[in-house]
Amino acid sequence: MNKTSFAYTTYIATTPEKLWAALTSSEFTKQYFFGREIVSDWQVGSSFKLMNKDKVEHYGEVLVYEPYRLLTISWSVKDVEVERMSTVTYELTPMDATVKLSLRHEELLDKDIRKDEGKIEGFNNGWPVILSNLKSLLETGKTLAAF
Repeated sequence: MNKTSFAYTTYIATTPEKLWAALTSSEFTKQYFFGREIVSDWQVGSSFKLMNKDKVEHYGEVLVYEPYRLLTISWSVKDVEVERMSTVTYELTPMDATVKLSLRHEELLDKDIRKDEGKIEGFNNGWPVILSNLKSLLETGKTLAAF
């Protein structure tokens, strides 16, 4: 199967410090990631887990950790046949009172990208909702009402 990737960029009226805290703190992720908590000590080589209550939904390893600038983690993808790993990178670029947030999710398969835009299935539909929720939370203090 062919490997593919998904990229998404948004601009958030915040500081790199606040955005970094939102990406790496379970208290923040619970708010914009639909109740899920990200758990790690954020040392390169350490594990991370995305927890939904007491269940691990995704897990991986911290590959790059450069505070306020770059975070790369391996990310588990569960298939019916097998569990495999992909890579997620968050890159923060300060721009005056705004931060450009670029996300790249790499080492995906074609089936991880869903054509149905009406549902939140597939990484290409899920990541924009999650990052829009994050943007709204940081800019207004509230997540999006639709989700």
